[in-house]
Amino acid sequence: MALIFSLLRLMHRFVAWPGIIWGRRPCQSNSVRNLIQGCNLWLVFRTKGLVSIIVLYDLPWGGSMQKDIRLTQYSRGAGCGCKIPPEELNVILADSDTPSSDPFLWVNGAFRDDAAVYEIDEERGLVSTTDFFTPIIDDPFDFGRISAANALSDIYAMGADPLMAVAILGWPVSLLPLEVAREVIRGGRTACESAGIPLAGGHSIDSLEPIFGLAVTGVVSKKGLKRNNTARVNDVIYLTKPLGVGILTTAEKISQLRVEDIGVARDLMCELNKGGSQFGKLDGVTAMTDVSGFGLLGHLIEMADGAGITARLNYDDVPRLQGVSHYLAEGCMPVGTLRNFASYKSKVNTIDDEQRDLLCDPQTSGGLLIAVSPEEEGVFVSLALGLGMKLLPIGKFVKRKDVSVEVV
Repeated sequence: MALIFSLLRLMHRFVAWPGIIWGRRPCQSNSVRNLIQGCNLWLVFRTKGLVSIIVLYDLPWGGSMQKDIRLTQYSRGAGCGCKIPPEELNVILADSDTPSSDPFLWVNGAFRDDAAVYEIDEERGLVSTTDFFTPIIDDPFDFGRISAANALSDIYAMGADPLMAVAILGWPVSLLPLEVAREVIRGGRTACESAGIPLAGGHSIDSLEPIFGLAVTGVVSKKGLKRNNTARVNDVIYLTKPLGVGILTTAEKISQLRVEDIGVARDLMCELNKGGSQFGKLDGVTAMTDVSGFGLLGHLIEMADGAGITARLNYDDVPRLQGVSHYLAEGCMPVGTLRNFASYKSKVNTIDDEQRDLLCDPQTSGGLLIAVSPEEEGVFVSLALGLGMKLLPIGKFVKRKDVSVEVV
């Protein structure tokens, strides 16, 4: 402690102004002890116009640093909410939207499918995808589990089975203990074990923010392969998980989450979309994708535009987490919600703020969005029930109108 006060006195004598920053937020407290207990301390000062930073960490008092670390405070975005918005992504991928000339490449990025598929033989294809993001939750083990579940979802959304995964890790090694990164990896490995596959390796870099995800390889039968652009008029729309993950995690990030809602979003995000590989075996499932950072509307637009039809969405039938209305009233809305809506509002009929805030909410490890032939709807619902999912339709596809999605 004496060393800290000596350093502060020295700074007052020789620098133009001192400042103390705890994490990423300026702290107004006059008590140095309160600032440094159990956390990293940043001493920021300027001398002759130059900014210098001293970072003191692993301080020996105030309890366990690892226990007190909040991963969400080390990133600008959160989960799939840190995705590049659809409108900007269109610019980046402008040269990638043409079908491949390789006859063995069954699926590429032309229709923004969840994964690429390459022919193994006439009946089977190799499925490849990658997904990673910054922390959406503070606990490192749960962050690893959620990131892995989200990446695995792309495989399931193609009607495929995962075979193996490798990890993608970016870590600010000068800011966060390496033991915390180890917990993130352990969470990812646990999710892979739940999927019945190995976490077979990976790659890491020293980055400004924590990043974690997987590159996953899977296999799919040609008959069971599901795309996001093959829905048909009169197909019924189903969603396997409720919306609201982005809203609840935002409430948690700003310390507004009610006691009764602790763990609700986490548990939902950790659920694997294993049912996708079973749904892929049904001829009545005509198209499938998963809902992630672009929100339900964004992914439904992709399905409708890809098939050249319009999706009619019944707003009242869309499943949502309990408490969503409460948190929206308290202002707990992710930044990505308005960014999403701005990117595709021209493709949706006029909707009110309540509808926008739910339907554009960025989801992380969200549910499967499925188009089902009305003739085979009973078979689909029975299979879902056998997998523990009691599903109800949320809309249907109709002939093309002036908009991609019509919310009613």
